[in-house]
Amino acid sequence: MRTSIRAGLSGVAAAAAALGAAELLAVLTGARSAPLVAVGGVVVDHVPGPVKDLGIALFGVHDKTALLTGTAILLGLYAYGVGVLARRRWPVAVAGVALFGLLGAAAAGTRPGAGPLAVLPSLAGAALAVPVLRHLLRLAGAPGEARPGRVAAAESGPGRAVAAASGPDRVAAAESGPGRAVAAESGPDRVAAVGSRRRFVRDLGVVAAVAAGGGVAGRWLAARGAVTSARGAVRLPAAAGPAPAVPSGAQVRGAVPYVTPNRDFYRIDTALITPQVDPAGWTLRIHGMVRNPITLTWAQLLRRPMVQRYVTLACVSNEVGGDLIGTALWLGTPIRALLDEADPLPGADQVVQRSADGWTCGTPTAVLRDGRDALLAVGMNGEPLPVRHGFPARMIVPGLYGYVSACKWITEIELTRFADFDAYWVPRGWAAQAPIKTQSRIDTPRDGASRRAGPIVVAGVAWAQHTGVAKVEVQVDDGPWEVAALAPTVSADTWRQWSHSWTATSGEHVLRVRATDTDGYTQTSQTADPAPDGATGWHQVTVSVD
Repeated sequence: MRTSIRAGLSGVAAAAAALGAAELLAVLTGARSAPLVAVGGVVVDHVPGPVKDLGIALFGVHDKTALLTGTAILLGLYAYGVGVLARRRWPVAVAGVALFGLLGAAAAGTRPGAGPLAVLPSLAGAALAVPVLRHLLRLAGAPGEARPGRVAAAESGPGRAVAAASGPDRVAAAESGPGRAVAAESGPDRVAAVGSRRRFVRDLGVVAAVAAGGGVAGRWLAARGAVTSARGAVRLPAAAGPAPAVPSGAQVRGAVPYVTPNRDFYRIDTALITPQVDPAGWTLRIHGMVRNPITLTWAQLLRRPMVQRYVTLACVSNEVGGDLIGTALWLGTPIRALLDEADPLPGADQVVQRSADGWTCGTPTAVLRDGRDALLAVGMNGEPLPVRHGFPARMIVPGLYGYVSACKWITEIELTRFADFDAYWVPRGWAAQAPIKTQSRIDTPRDGASRRAGPIVVAGVAWAQHTGVAKVEVQVDDGPWEVAALAPTVSADTWRQWSHSWTATSGEHVLRVRATDTDGYTQTSQTADPAPDGATGWHQVTVSVD
């Protein structure tokens, strides 16, 4: 293995040691203070809208994993370069390590809610990386144990011989080319070189194992200190207003489940590390342009009247035909009653919701008080909210995309005006107000499917939350639109499943679907990207028939 490669690997191992140590320290200073998470959070906050859309389109609910993986790869390349540089310019390499630590500390220290200790994991990790890098480089510079930056080698030209002095602090190496002679390692020097290289491989493995162990242990300890046990102890109150039963026949064969299981419900948010909010210390503050500010504890929230409602949520990043949508049975207290108690002042047209991690969204005050089942939710499908879906409390607002309504891990509600405050995504190019658009999707047959000629059931879902779906139509190739059969549904706040019988003939066919809501609006064929207020267009699939 060439010395430069060993030096590069030394840099990567030193960076891994830094990250492992930082993960352990972040158990004490907060999971969001770990360097990868902190830097990733800054990237999420400042990434342009089109880049965000691309990430979600490519990776869906795994976009956060992809971001952290990409950040780690970039750091690995940077560390490799630092290691190579350290062979000849040790002070510059140390500066590169320090830069890594300072960037991580700056990212962690500027995260919403970060305390003064948030900078410690990055700084401590960088401090550890320096001696680890130095130690590995001493072994990587065989023959002998060379100190970084002290390379005793003479370059030779055509017909010139090179000999380098050996010793514990020198590298007896010379690069040779055509017409050059290089002194070969022999005797004690050769034994020392082989031994040094073996120690390098051994110590490289040890550093990698310890780094991985530190990272895993840090995440494990953080999980042990999480709110999982607190959530398990929660006993949800009975609903004073139970939800209407799901009607018989609401589920159509071939369509997705009418009620989405918690484990399958989509998750799109900006939190790289799921906020861990202990209900024992949780409060909800309602303030701003109100006559009666309110601070609500967890115990007080659970004593309020609760209702259960089936509501379909959709992400504004959902592409036409996408799966960033789901329906669940939510348990919560009506937000309208809370706002009535706070008594908003005239002109307070926006309700700003703040998450435990500092994220914000803005909802029209009028929407939250117009009689729809907007909830401060504590339960999902018969159990306390999963931590990843907002435990202990979140907002549910039928008819609005999540980025303007569905705040998870909510801790604050402020009454203000749209003219005075832009929520998180608005300065990033998204609309301040975003009602969910009428849409439909084909679930079966899938795009690219093969079928035999004859009767085929085409099925899927359509949605127009808080308005309701009145009609779904299916088109085969460029033929006439045919009305599909609609399944019954709980309410206008949930999606509606549909089916259509198609007699397929041999060949390749394109199937399209469109929906019409109860206001008489038929979804447009004009395609539009999700930004700034939701995608449009007809979903279509191509099917091969034998």
